[in-house]
Amino acid sequence: MPKVLKKAESTVSFSLDAKDLAILKLLQHNARATVKEIADQVHLSTTPVHERIKRMEEAGVIKQYATLVDHTKVKKGLMVICYVSLKQHDKIAGGKFIKRIQEMHEVIECYNISGEFDFMLKVVAESMDDYYHFHVNKLSQAENIGHVQSVFVMGVIKQTHVLVH
Repeated sequence: MPKVLKKAESTVSFSLDAKDLAILKLLQHNARATVKEIADQVHLSTTPVHERIKRMEEAGVIKQYATLVDHTKVKKGLMVICYVSLKQHDKIAGGKFIKRIQEMHEVIECYNISGEFDFMLKVVAESMDDYYHFHVNKLSQAENIGHVQSVFVMGVIKQTHVLVH
């Protein structure tokens, strides 16, 4: 499980300067970089770099550190985008759906979207049979499901986690 950092209690706006952005850029490319390695590249000593990283973690700018895995190399070669609409759209019904989705390990991303559908899920499975089992026995059994449309990913053209350039 990735290390999830505690969210900041404050809703106060957080301002990033050029050094913060440089640190974020380096961490996005290598989250295992040492504070010393980062300090050398941004031309600061280790103490201010450590303090800046800690401050960005506490403010929720840095949400977590994780390892990106090639899904095809861990027997999850089928990727599916599922569009889901709910029958009811009240807060309680939506909350139940979200709670249920968070329990499904096949769902690796979930977005609340606008338009014809309410949610977009990124699902990984070992095979078409594995996905069929997930769709019929898990996703479709979730309370309040109106409609599900599955789109099968034929190839990944671009996939990144880099936000700061």
